[in-house]
Amino acid sequence: MSDKKLGRNQKDTNDDMIHLVDNLNRDDDVKYNRRAFLKSAVGASVALGVATLPISIKAMLNNGQEDSAKVEIAKLSDVKRGNAINFNYPTAEEPAILVHTKDGELKAYNNKCTHLQCPVFYESEQDVLLCPCHKGYFDVKSGHPIAGPPQRELPLIEVKVINDTVYAVGRKIRHG
Repeated sequence: MSDKKLGRNQKDTNDDMIHLVDNLNRDDDVKYNRRAFLKSAVGASVALGVATLPISIKAMLNNGQEDSAKVEIAKLSDVKRGNAINFNYPTAEEPAILVHTKDGELKAYNNKCTHLQCPVFYESEQDVLLCPCHKGYFDVKSGHPIAGPPQRELPLIEVKVINDTVYAVGRKIRHG
């Protein structure tokens, strides 16, 4: 062996496998470190949070209600007890159902099952709303699911009767 003194992290060999760290650039090491990664991650999180802020504010101010407009559904005398009719509310593309229950109440809901958006029908014998796709059942009085795969209640459409005419006057999307 030689008597020459070796520097730190140096071996007394010419083997290329030992000198793998010699090709590292100090600038790259500083640029791609943990601190730089965390700064980028925090910056991206803040950017996403700020981007969704207007949507969150609108949802809080809306308080679960959507914009409403008074739309005529039908004449009350045309909807007999134990029957239902379909209509569109709040736009022409959104189907809804009006049910005149056996008890004489008027209930209206969006006509899309909350499970997979299949149409919902009124079953007068059992006094329930039925989704035939996966046998989902909803309580006609509250719109809450009572059997099958649906986990969320149907969006409620508020109705008002003025001079024997039934109007849809608002929609309430409930969660819970």
